[in-house]
Amino acid sequence: MIAKRPLMRFPFRQTISIARYISRQKRAKKARFPLVLMLEPLHACNLTCSGCGRIREYSDSMSKMVLLADCLKAVDECGAPVVSICGGEPLLYPEIEKLTSEILNRGRVVYLCTNGQVLEKKLSLFKPHPFFNFNVHIDGLQRTHDIIVEKEGAFAKAIGGVKAALAKGFTVCTNTTVYKQTSPSEVRQLIGELTRIGVNGILLSPGYCYEDVDDQSVFLTREEIFEKFRAIRETGNGKRIWSTPLYLDFLSGLREYDCTPWGNVTYNIKGWKAPCYLITDGHYRTFGELMKNVEWERYGPKKDRRCENCMVHSGFEATVALTTGDSLKDALRMARWTLL
Repeated sequence: MIAKRPLMRFPFRQTISIARYISRQKRAKKARFPLVLMLEPLHACNLTCSGCGRIREYSDSMSKMVLLADCLKAVDECGAPVVSICGGEPLLYPEIEKLTSEILNRGRVVYLCTNGQVLEKKLSLFKPHPFFNFNVHIDGLQRTHDIIVEKEGAFAKAIGGVKAALAKGFTVCTNTTVYKQTSPSEVRQLIGELTRIGVNGILLSPGYCYEDVDDQSVFLTREEIFEKFRAIRETGNGKRIWSTPLYLDFLSGLREYDCTPWGNVTYNIKGWKAPCYLITDGHYRTFGELMKNVEWERYGPKKDRRCENCMVHSGFEATVALTTGDSLKDALRMARWTLL
């Protein structure tokens, strides 16, 4: 049985909080400001996913963790309205309960990104909160997902965690990365299955060509992304899709966007990662140094060869959020979509 649809696509209080933040920054005429802090308290993980660059890029610091005080300092220093706690597998972080509660106490929206393998076991550490979301990574139906994460039974574990979290009243979304071997028809089936389970939202994004991943054959070129996502759009995306229609237009080759690398900033064991979540040209000690010293205009498609095939949500959904108001047509379309 398909779960009842919510009145709004996104949790209302979260939507209002983020909208107010963007409005304040624009009134203050700030040229650049982050929307999301990608907070990585550790890079250790209990899976070895084929397309993951983190466990390979940071192989020399897998045993290290960011102190709780330093995590919270990064949250305060950055000021982004959304904090995505990722990694690695953040549920392995010993102080994940305290970290999450402290960020929520600061009035920030929290996405705890997890592969779901220990989610059911760790649920007792958390309580449902209007600003709190579990974001469970699911890269296809059972066979495809288990191959990508290189562990048999991983899909069943993740789905079990999703169901348990929903049963306890948590807001749960999923994140699916589309790789070269991903079938658009399978994505459609997955959306249907996740909708039946009752997830609150479904995020979609093409895989990014991490240079640290030896097998580059899993990643898509820009033309292949267009082909995949045109097919995905044609099959219908469902009413629980949280990837915006303007971003999906972009992935289908129907519109152009510049990257906003400073929209999603990353802090981890080595400091503030520059220039973005996906490319590392260095790390900075403070958020102020990151924003001041990175030559932001150097990055993006047609500017840096590493950005040539990148269309990942962390760089481009921020652009959508910051530019939608420039067009009345786009603003009305987004309003209708948000309100279902």
